[in-house]
Amino acid sequence: MVEPVLEISGLVKNFGALRATDGVTLDLRPGEIHALIGPNGAGKSTLIHQICGTLRQDAGTIRFVGRDVGALSVAERAQLGLGRTFQVSSIAPDFSALRNVMLAVQAKQGSSFRFFKPVMLDHSLIDTAMAMLERVNLGARARIPAAELSHGERRQLEIAMALALGSKAFLLDEPMAGMGPEGSKSLTRFLDTLRHEAPILLVEHDMDAVFALADRISVLVYGRVIATGTVEEIRRDPTVRTAYLGDHA
Repeated sequence: MVEPVLEISGLVKNFGALRATDGVTLDLRPGEIHALIGPNGAGKSTLIHQICGTLRQDAGTIRFVGRDVGALSVAERAQLGLGRTFQVSSIAPDFSALRNVMLAVQAKQGSSFRFFKPVMLDHSLIDTAMAMLERVNLGARARIPAAELSHGERRQLEIAMALALGSKAFLLDEPMAGMGPEGSKSLTRFLDTLRHEAPILLVEHDMDAVFALADRISVLVYGRVIATGTVEEIRRDPTVRTAYLGDHA
């Protein structure tokens, strides 16, 4: 069996008397998109926060690229290659797309400043950043301020930045949020190619996108995974239909 890139086992998180994560076990395998779905309040964001390190789990283990990362900081997990994009974009809006990615390249190199030449004249940085933008189909938009990019383009820019940091897996939190139908279709096509760069754990409410992209789906309800399977297995599961999918199935 292929070794998972990300493996979560028996994860528990309590907030007082509320158990927000209730013994969650799932994994992410090379080359796949594993979608995490569930109703609002199911605990999806809490789970993602534990995986990326902004929340510490109360019990259970998180292994990434073969290493237990449960005690590591957000930055340490990112350095190992765990890339996350957020519901609210984390890019610098006044900088160009190119400059945003150059900052990520600098961070990967372990240096935030260039003392001997202006950053925007450093061709090694520029060439590397441009290569990342080309990989996400933003090469022609490199000089555009991030604030002027479309919602979907900003998502692609975040992914270019994650690629520049050497991400070995992506945690994508509601990438379709705020998009119209055409934007969602465009981003769906892009994410379908991104899995070849690194596997994706996808948290998403857009079920058309989930069904089009996912190799496997895990359904989270009240902090607990009630089912994991292929798209067709999840569509047919009566427990999932009752708890979440309804007419979407």
